[in-house]
Amino acid sequence: MTTLIFGKRTSSPRQSARQDTALLIGRIALGIVLVAHGWQKFFTFGISGVAANFDKMGIPLATASATFAGVVELIGGILLIIGLAVPLVGLLVAIDMTGALLFVHAPNGVFVDGGGYELVLVIGALGVVFAGVGAGAYAIDRLITGRRASVNA
Repeated sequence: MTTLIFGKRTSSPRQSARQDTALLIGRIALGIVLVAHGWQKFFTFGISGVAANFDKMGIPLATASATFAGVVELIGGILLIIGLAVPLVGLLVAIDMTGALLFVHAPNGVFVDGGGYELVLVIGALGVVFAGVGAGAYAIDRLITGRRASVNA
């Protein structure tokens, strides 16, 4: 149970463990999806192929945008999995997915099978969550900072 004491949130150890476990599972799941998409950009299509596709879709600065997306997805996904620089990675993921939503997916409706935005919306929203909440206890971020890297900090 979370309680508000003198303006500071406190929670039981059991709730903290549940939250930290949920953050770990969420980080790993999101990280796997991002690594898969980043891997495609670098090693399946190549950044030049992604940039050419981005250019056809009218995405500004296609090569820079493709490189940004590839790095955020591949490296950011790895960082999420291990729990390093999670708030920064979350922000970058949210920015990456905002671009994908606005430049590509929004006109196609919700459903991904029609080119819609459901996947980028969920990925972007999770990026916002990790930007705001942090990695949780089961992360390298906690080892570096020496304190809880989550909502209950």
